[in-house]
Amino acid sequence: MKKLMLLALMGIALSACANTQKTPQVVQKLNQIAPYPDAKIGATRYVIHLPTLKDETNAKVEIFVGKNMNVDCNVNHLAGIIKEKELKGWGYSYYEVDEVKGNISTMMACPDSASKNQFVTINHNLGLLNYNSQLPLVFYVPNDVTVKYRIWQPDLKVLQANAE
Repeated sequence: MKKLMLLALMGIALSACANTQKTPQVVQKLNQIAPYPDAKIGATRYVIHLPTLKDETNAKVEIFVGKNMNVDCNVNHLAGIIKEKELKGWGYSYYEVDEVKGNISTMMACPDSASKNQFVTINHNLGLLNYNSQLPLVFYVPNDVTVKYRIWQPDLKVLQANAE
């Protein structure tokens, strides 16, 4: 079994374009790749341009969609579905979250002062995405939601072959 090492934990995705405020450089670069749709009213488009790696075949990308919330000591998650859609005529994928609901939480008794600000995420079934620095990862999410990501890559120093 290969051990994976965390290559980088990025904060907010490299660029986000709301429907009303667009960063011209990001939109221009994205439109040179393919005609991705603009974000709908009330939504934000996140565009993640992955850095080029020496060996991208073994690298993976983990996606976190959520928002900062004041929570107690319980395990918290948001309800929502991330849909993978195809850019018609291009075959490229993009991801859309229509709605994020509530706070799903365990119900442990917490001390009164156990409140903290934490990034609470949607449990989704995307798994680890294949790494491809040639195509951006494009997400459309409600305005109050943020997209973050983490890059995973094998640590070749740790891998060993045990032949007996």
